[in-house]
Amino acid sequence: MPASPSVSAVSRIAYLASDVVVNSLSPTGPSPFQTALNALASSSDSRAAVTNLPFSANAGDTLLRHRSARLLSYTALAHPQILNHLLLHLPELSTTSTVFHVAVTDDLSDALVLQSSLPFVLYSRTAQQAHDHALLASRLAFIESTAVLHIFHVDDDAEKVEEVDSDRVAPFLFAERQSPRSSEQKSATDPSVLLKTYQSAAFATVALVRRPIRPLVQHGASEPHTVIFTLGRATLDYTIEGVSFVDVALLKPLPSTTVLSAISPSVSRVLVLEQIHHWSMKWTPLYLEVVSAIQQSELDPTPVVQSGVLGDARAISESDVAELVQRAATEAPSTRLALGPAPSSTQTAVSAPHIPKHEAAYTKILANLFSGRLEILNSPELVSLQGDIATTPEFALGRARGELEEREELVAAVQELLRDPDVTIELHSLLSRWLAVKDDGVKSKQVGDELAAALEGEKLSNPAAQKVLLFRHLLPARSRWIIGSDAWSYDLGASGLHHAIASRLNVNILILDTTPYTSRNSIDPHRRKQDVGLYAMNHGDVFVASTAVYSSYAQVLQAIMEADRYNGPSVVLAYLPYTTEETPALEILKETKLAVDSGYWPLYRWNPAKEREGKEPFSLDSDFVKNELQQFLDRQNHLSQLTRSTPEVAAELVGSLGENLKQARKQRAQQAYNDLLTAIDAPPLTVLYASDGGKAEKMAKRLATRGKLRGLSTTVATMDSVSIDDIAKEEIVVFVTSVAGQGEFPQNGRNLAKALNARAASGEKVLTSVRYSVFGLGDSHYWPRPEDAHYYNKAGKDLDSRLEQLGAQRFVPLGLGDDQDADGPETGYKPWEQLLWKALGVDAVEVKEKEPEPITNEHIKVASQYLRGTIAEGLEDHTTGALAPSDTQLTKFHGIYQQDDRDIRDERQAQGVEPAYSFMIRVRMPGGVCSPEQWLQMDQIADEHGNGTFKITTRQTFQFHGVIKRHLKSAIQDINRALLDTLAACGDVNRNVIVSTVPTLSKLHRQAYDFARRVSEHLLPRTTAYHEIWLDKKLVAGDALKDVEPLYGEFYLPRKFKVAVAIPPNNDVDIFANDVGFIAIVDEKGELAGFNVTAGGGMGVTHGNKKTYPRTGDILGFCTVAQGVDVAEKIMLVQRDNGNRADRKNARLKYTIDRMGLDNFKAEVERRLGYQLQPARPFSFDKNIDDFGWTTGEDGKHHFTCFIENGRIQDEPERDFKAGLREIAKVHKGAFRLTANQHLIITDVATEDLPTIKRLLAQYKLDNLSQTGLRLSSSACVAFPTCGLAMAESERYLPILIDKVEKICEENGLRNDSIVMRMTGCPNGCARPYLAEIAFVGKAPGTYLMLLGGGYYGQRLNKIYRESVTEPEILAILRPMIKRYALEREPGEHFGDWVIRAGYIAPTTAGKEWWDRAGGEGQYREVAAAA
Repeated sequence: MPASPSVSAVSRIAYLASDVVVNSLSPTGPSPFQTALNALASSSDSRAAVTNLPFSANAGDTLLRHRSARLLSYTALAHPQILNHLLLHLPELSTTSTVFHVAVTDDLSDALVLQSSLPFVLYSRTAQQAHDHALLASRLAFIESTAVLHIFHVDDDAEKVEEVDSDRVAPFLFAERQSPRSSEQKSATDPSVLLKTYQSAAFATVALVRRPIRPLVQHGASEPHTVIFTLGRATLDYTIEGVSFVDVALLKPLPSTTVLSAISPSVSRVLVLEQIHHWSMKWTPLYLEVVSAIQQSELDPTPVVQSGVLGDARAISESDVAELVQRAATEAPSTRLALGPAPSSTQTAVSAPHIPKHEAAYTKILANLFSGRLEILNSPELVSLQGDIATTPEFALGRARGELEEREELVAAVQELLRDPDVTIELHSLLSRWLAVKDDGVKSKQVGDELAAALEGEKLSNPAAQKVLLFRHLLPARSRWIIGSDAWSYDLGASGLHHAIASRLNVNILILDTTPYTSRNSIDPHRRKQDVGLYAMNHGDVFVASTAVYSSYAQVLQAIMEADRYNGPSVVLAYLPYTTEETPALEILKETKLAVDSGYWPLYRWNPAKEREGKEPFSLDSDFVKNELQQFLDRQNHLSQLTRSTPEVAAELVGSLGENLKQARKQRAQQAYNDLLTAIDAPPLTVLYASDGGKAEKMAKRLATRGKLRGLSTTVATMDSVSIDDIAKEEIVVFVTSVAGQGEFPQNGRNLAKALNARAASGEKVLTSVRYSVFGLGDSHYWPRPEDAHYYNKAGKDLDSRLEQLGAQRFVPLGLGDDQDADGPETGYKPWEQLLWKALGVDAVEVKEKEPEPITNEHIKVASQYLRGTIAEGLEDHTTGALAPSDTQLTKFHGIYQQDDRDIRDERQAQGVEPAYSFMIRVRMPGGVCSPEQWLQMDQIADEHGNGTFKITTRQTFQFHGVIKRHLKSAIQDINRALLDTLAACGDVNRNVIVSTVPTLSKLHRQAYDFARRVSEHLLPRTTAYHEIWLDKKLVAGDALKDVEPLYGEFYLPRKFKVAVAIPPNNDVDIFANDVGFIAIVDEKGELAGFNVTAGGGMGVTHGNKKTYPRTGDILGFCTVAQGVDVAEKIMLVQRDNGNRADRKNARLKYTIDRMGLDNFKAEVERRLGYQLQPARPFSFDKNIDDFGWTTGEDGKHHFTCFIENGRIQDEPERDFKAGLREIAKVHKGAFRLTANQHLIITDVATEDLPTIKRLLAQYKLDNLSQTGLRLSSSACVAFPTCGLAMAESERYLPILIDKVEKICEENGLRNDSIVMRMTGCPNGCARPYLAEIAFVGKAPGTYLMLLGGGYYGQRLNKIYRESVTEPEILAILRPMIKRYALEREPGEHFGDWVIRAGYIAPTTAGKEWWDRAGGEGQYREVAAAA
């Protein structure tokens, strides 16, 4: 809910004036105060500490805990449930410096409940008055140490407020009183004394704001016969003869003299109109004040005083007031008058509370699972009929009890009918069947409908029959749910939750906890949120589950279904961390992962029904918590029961603790010994590094090695492995750091950097005995915009500055290495290193020992015994979830990448545990074709070994993520049982061969697929290491057989090698992006004649490194089908022997061809072939995207292409794609084809099987192809959280960006137009972004390289348009560009071609020219992208 001008103004004053602001959240959605306060907290005016209390939480306790604050402010929307809780605490709070800012709409009833207990009550009609009164109230409370109630209206957005400057608020509060205290000895509670106090504060406020502030404002006739006092949002500015108006702004104190000053002797009648519609007492507050004043006066004659209700001021006219005055003269004085209609909010039924959109993640699951029988007992829809009480657990429990009692009566009536001899055999059978299935959600409805229809037809006289028909709505078994928030967890008794748990009724409770993990410590520590799960489990007869839909969708489904089946109370705790409705789903996902991984929110199920069956009732569903059981048990929650029921768990923990202790002692002893040797041997040099990509690490280790060769005693470690206290003990420390993101420290240096910043901010000088130097690595072109220039080498510069601030002595100036220099960072490093040795006095030392050669991938490969390394030994090491660094290079050849969850990396590092290591497994599946049986096995592997999802990659294969080390071997064995494997799916070998998917050309696709399989098998490594390590197939007689690699040799290839087969006119495989491409050529008979051969394509780039570039392949010539395999081999062998093995960044075939020259390269290939390739034959491409929907092939079989966004096969609310494809695979008789655009084709469906497949597609919404052309043409790599190379989001963010860009397309009539948009999290190019019409390549979180101008069918590279853009800049660039495209394009002209013609970007004609003319053309080169 956006903040109105009055709420924003009051929130700002409260924030600037107070030490603490306590805000009660709204029951009907986001609170406008919360919105305003959040905006203030993110501004530069950081003043108050803000505490947000859940709705219905008792704010009084929190306010009393902060009573020592110089000024305390409380903000809330008026609601009886919130304000009534305050009444008990007001006597104590009335003498504290507290301001209660209460916002109302059209009724003052709820807010005025507080007025009797507080000395000052201010009322504001307008937003400007609310601003001024907020200042006045703050001054009054601060100076007088008293409580003030300020009531104001939530106005509309049209009101304007003139606000005071921020820096004037504090002086205003602290200024001395402008008038002295009265010398009269009167009680401090005397209204006249309080009025003078008010006036003193009002004078100060007037001096600040330069606007009048009066307790009463009188206008109208000067000699009236009628005075109308108004308290409400109505300014009756009318000229009516004999009538004057008094607008009340100070309700308390209101001395008699103040009231009487507004009543002249000519007055015979006083009307008191108050905007109070739900007052529980007979007389209203202002009316009592006016009557009391007149009774104490000596007015003669005494005016008649009448009370009235002030309605909606917008509907009041001058004639209405005149009519009211006339009516008052004829009515009895005790009659309650009314002016204007009652506000719409009181005329109509109470509106239903707002349900935050994020909660649909759970409510939709309930609706889908229990469609037709779901009953939300406290549904917000009931509020319009029952009032606010309808949402409470007490009300819901009462409804459940009533319905269950009625159903018992229904069951008794059915049983009575069974005993009735007049019942027919058919009806008797129905009655018996219903009793048998009465608790079955589906069958009870089916049989119940039949039973009700039969009873209506029988016309039985038995009263039991009428009772069954009366309760016919209860014949289906309902799933009854009460849904609430974690606010119920603060006071289980008061919330009514206790009664539901202890009720023993068959009712389910879903409790949503929305506290983000990263904000868990910012909530009020004194308000203890009770562990509802533990509380419920202690009852012994309650089903309890803890779930998180953004962690495990399957576990949520299982828990909810088990809760529904359980006969008794069920409590399902549901984690949904968000702060506002604008919180993106990606942020909720990250918060959830942190909470689950840390053990803050464990996933579990507790089913007492299993205990009664002799089974273990407790099921722990979160893997990471299992690995860290000790920390979880220390939280003293329900898992302590597990150790009691399973004593061996506790014993294992103790044993593990003993082993850890022994290991720690051993390490300390070794360290002490090393320290002793260091002190004896040589001058010490400590080298600390921070590195993400490995460059800074290699440089630091090389420096340490060179130091040792010069006689220094060197140690080398990551920055985060030491503390500031450790550094303070060292004499000489050298730092080497690169940068990450926008000038940030790499991951393994951030903790120390934060600690240094904190110490520097406190002014401590803790490193006075330390001599230091820093070398930083960066790229001056990475952030090319002038305003971003400070990001260059920012980490190194900041580190150098902080060390100096802490008192350390710089003995060598800061060194900076720039990737743009001639020799890269070495240009700056070499002179810095010489200065270092000179400063240490070892520059003249003659180094006789040869410096060890750095270990590279080439060393690892040749020493690996044909890809064995120590992988087998690493799998047996259970002390870590990782493998050795050298083995992680070798596992790539086995189709495995070691990764860790980067969403929770920082949190785990803060906890002192290793990263959450897991592995990605990629399947080798040439052509992307698999059988239904294989699909089912892949689905099962994802559930049993991975994270429950799997991904279709741009190389037409499956990837599994989240496989932990102990599952690696079994997962690969299961893949091999499915007659697939993972060998050579990654690594410096030929990878998965991909093939165009053209279902309509069935015969041609089959021929191309067969060719791809032959190429893949021929280029497969021959090492037996794969079978030894993963399949336990040992060599015969030990080493009797030796491995040999006839094609690869012991060094394998310099870099990865990719082969693709395209079938024109569809270039869905992006043939020119591959090292080798085969373009199918068809003869005049429609048969596959052979292939045009391409070579030299590749996507990988390094940001800012112009020696790297993407490249499209060149056509070498034509070969026959029989020659194709040999051609692929010879091209690979030329690359094997000529590729750059010294620099992996320039090792791909594309660089080899550019270095050798295309003609020379082709000649060498033909020399090895022994014949020349034929001239290339004509062909044409017209697209590189998939054709979605149904098609029919040449053989009469049918094929359906499903849209799978970014290839992720998973179940989500309302998109159970994984379950749907599983069900299709169970009945499908054809095959599945994976596309290179990450989608899926269900192929070879016979005509007779069409109805079944179509029904399943529709049931699981897999047939939904209503997406925009932009979305259907999009693609993204995995990136965060698993990819170790990712610099920014990709798969998780691209759909969000497309949501916004496709709105621009739709506005311009381009909803169905295909624009190829791709995104990657790093420049390696897995999603082939450099061929897209629009592309985004990650540079830092939230920041991307933007590229334009790629060819629609993959024939042309795009070019950099902007070096650094964020989302607002992307949208600002694309909005006018897309509009122009819609207006100016020529028939059939694609976006990538148009941006070149329109002059936005230059075409890229060759890979080596990719960097040329980057950044836009002409006027567009100069225009800065503005949000």
